[in-house]
Formats: sequence, C-alpha cells, structure tokens
Amino acid sequence: MKSPFRRKRRLNPDGTMTLVEHLYELRNRLGISLAAILVTTVFGYIWFEVAFLGFPSLGDLLKEPYCSLPDSARAVLTADGSCRLLGTTPFDQFMLRLKVGATAGVILACPVWLYQLWGFITPGLMRTERRYALGFVSVAAVLFVAGAVLAYLIIPQALGFLLTIGSEIQTTALTGTSYFSLVVNLIVIFGVSFLIPLLVVALNAAGVVSYAALKKARRGLVFGLFVFAAIATPGQDPISMLALAFALSLLFEAAIQVCRLNDRRRARRRSAEGWDDADLDTPSRIDTTPSELDGPSDIGSPSELRSPSEIGSPTGAAGTAAPPQPATDPQPRPTAGYDDIT
Repeated sequence: MKSPFRRKRRLNPDGTMTLVEHLYELRNRLGISLAAILVTTVFGYIWFEVAFLGFPSLGDLLKEPYCSLPDSARAVLTADGSCRLLGTTPFDQFMLRLKVGATAGVILACPVWLYQLWGFITPGLMRTERRYALGFVSVAAVLFVAGAVLAYLIIPQALGFLLTIGSEIQTTALTGTSYFSLVVNLIVIFGVSFLIPLLVVALNAAGVVSYAALKKARRGLVFGLFVFAAIATPGQDPISMLALAFALSLLFEAAIQVCRLNDRRRARRRSAEGWDDADLDTPSRIDTTPSELDGPSDIGSPSELRSPSEIGSPTGAAGTAAPPQPATDPQPRPTAGYDDIT
C-alpha cells in the first residue's frame, strides 16, 4: 500500500498546501509518532523485568549504577543482602515501571518521530535543503543516544559522590521513585543537550549565523554552556555538571568547525558565480535604456467620397424627393449703406 504522504507529494511536488491540509498532515504524523511510542512503551514495560536475547532486563540495567556502589554507601533492605531499592506506597511498583517504560519508549522511537517531524517540515524547505534534512535527522538520533549513554556511564560516579559524603554518620536509603527519576531525567537531559550543537549547524546552513560571528562569541558561548550544565543537571553534583559541560564544549567546537567549512564552501561558490564584488547594501541599477517602439500601424487608404445623389436624399411623405430649401437667415443683419453716412 502506498503512503498517502508520498502520493500527496507526487500530486503536489512543490509542497504547497492549504491550512486544512497542513492540519490533516499534522494529525496523521502525530498519530504515527504516538503509535510508535505506544508500541515501544509496551516493549519497555515488558523489558523492565524480562531479559531479551542475552541482554539484562531494563530494571537491572538501570539499577546497576546504584548496586555498583560500596555496601557502606547504600542501605541493605533484604535478609540475603541483595541490592534492592525502597518502595513506600502500594502504587510505587506499577507507576515506576510505567514511567521507565514510557521513557524507554520515547527514546527507542526517536527515529520514527524525528522522521515524522522531518516529513512535516520538508514541504517548507527548498529542494537543496530537503537533501540534507534526512542527514540532520540521522545525526540527531545518534547524538541523542550518545548523550544518553554518557549519562548512564557517569551515574555511578555521580551517585558515589553524593552518597558517600557523610556516610560515616548516615546511610541513604533511596526509594525506587527518587532513584529512577534521577536516572531518567539525567539521561533525557544529556540526550536533548547533545542536540544543541546540531542546532547551531542547522542555523549556519540556513544562513542565520556565520562562522565569524560564532568565532567572535566563542568564549561567551562556552561560558553559557557551563552555566547551562550547572542548571540543567538534576543531581547538582559536580561530576555530572562537568561531564555535560565538557561534552557540550567539544561538540560545540566541532559544530564551529563544520560552520567554518560550510562558509568556506559557500564563499567559493559565490566567487565562482561572480558575487564577491557585489555590494548587498547597494540597490541594483535600473535599466533606463529605452525599448524599441513599433512603427505606426497601417490604417489603410482614405475611402472615396460619394456624391449626394449616390448617398441619397430625404424623401417626403409621398415618397418623392423634397426639393432643396434655400438657407435663410432668421434674423437678417441690416446692411449699412453709404447714403446714411453724413
């Protein structure tokens, strides 16, 4: 079965649609994205306690950073000394499993909803911009997963710093809700933050920002990334803050270099097209050369005049031609004679 989006694009190649058609397309693409997230959420809900294809269950995978801490840094809640988290309400188990499954569903379905987002934006792009859109979506998915993996790797160090401070006095018994909320929020924030450098490259490709402007504001932007990392990280520990800040700084530097190559390629293309000497602030000259005028049109030779007899004369009541009447002056002017002159 052929996709309705491809059929519509073939019937309307330039992508112009009415407002109602845009709303219908938005509804369809949201439906596809939500359906994909629903399927992956069900998979994540099952994966929370069931291992697949030799991989550990999602619950054990997310619990591993906490269980890797020394025994003195976590509370022992079971008789056999196994690593368990604490639940305080009857609904904690179900809500925790549902929340983790939904988050895993959003992450696993990111290629689908990113592709649907690309498909909705594509009609408003030019043909050359559409060619790079799929590449941006692929890179965005890779960056999001890379940020999530980095967050998972630094969770043991971040928890070790937070839970070992003052461990000689007290032991922290983490609930499953608080721990998994910290882990999930950290993974999502790292994944979304890794998309910021890609946004910079997209703005440069659209001509909004240039390499010269980014190079000039590089120090201020790097400082802003460190401030953002200090505010965005949920644990407020220095390890996760520094890890996010340094990772974003490296990605931002890579984005600047991509912008430099893009501007250089754009400058070479402008030079080849002869646009280097053009001043964009100067209005273009108006062509005042008079256009060639056509010669006078031929109106034809003058028609021959006919005599009154050929044209015809007015007829009387009996059908005979009325004799011509002499022209009379209703008010004859008096003529002055020489006899009246004295």
